[in-house]
Amino acid sequence: MRIRIVDAFTDRPFAGNPAGVLLLDAFPDDDWLQKVALEVNHAETAFAHRLPEGGEADWALRWFTPATEVAMCGHATLATAHVLHTTGAHDGPVRFATRSGVLIATPGEDGSITLDFPTAPLTPVDVPEGIAEALGAEPQAARDTGPDVGDLLVEVADEKTVRALTPDLKALAAYSERGLIATARAEDPAQGYDFVSRCFFPNVGIDEDPVTGSAHTALAPYWAERLGRPDLTGLQASPRSGRVRTELRGERTLLSGRAVTVIDGELLA
Repeated sequence: MRIRIVDAFTDRPFAGNPAGVLLLDAFPDDDWLQKVALEVNHAETAFAHRLPEGGEADWALRWFTPATEVAMCGHATLATAHVLHTTGAHDGPVRFATRSGVLIATPGEDGSITLDFPTAPLTPVDVPEGIAEALGAEPQAARDTGPDVGDLLVEVADEKTVRALTPDLKALAAYSERGLIATARAEDPAQGYDFVSRCFFPNVGIDEDPVTGSAHTALAPYWAERLGRPDLTGLQASPRSGRVRTELRGERTLLSGRAVTVIDGELLA
């Protein structure tokens, strides 16, 4: 069985967010899927199989972290679409049936792939007591991102603060279902990005996610309102780093980026 490791939201190897991708004939039992994801040990491993023609979707898609199945994942969707297009398994836009509904991935002429995801519903909330100590910085504002994303989004003072964060991950786990998104306005937009973020997801077995597509369904509406523009670029300032182009379209958000296959091998188990 072929297994590929794809770096997503980057145009070069060993950057962006790595995802395992397996194309199957059907989904085996969940225990096997979870064991494979643990063995791959990246933030997510994507499992996909082709669906019968004539339906609302072309492929079924599921995502597993090393610890659990998740309801939404951007970078592993991008990675799966990249594998389908580069191997010839699918041409043109691909419709994925997922726990978050039908998600569409469209290849661009420039080699990028654009994902059509639901926009996260943002709800202003009070900054939780004790979170400044857990995060290592004082949030200026906080938003609940809704059940599909499951994070607490907080804005901090500036880009330097985001980059310097060393949170207490055990303490952060108490503040949301999945984890926390920390963000700030870009210090110098001339560098090609409008805002920065980092994502910490201790509740799903991910200390820090390198580049998080699903988080940008919340970051896009947050910064579109703050900056007054629907089209923005986010830099996720993890050690691997990656950029996500976002376009807010009401209840949908478009996420665009590139991907690179770095490993193409055989799963023997």
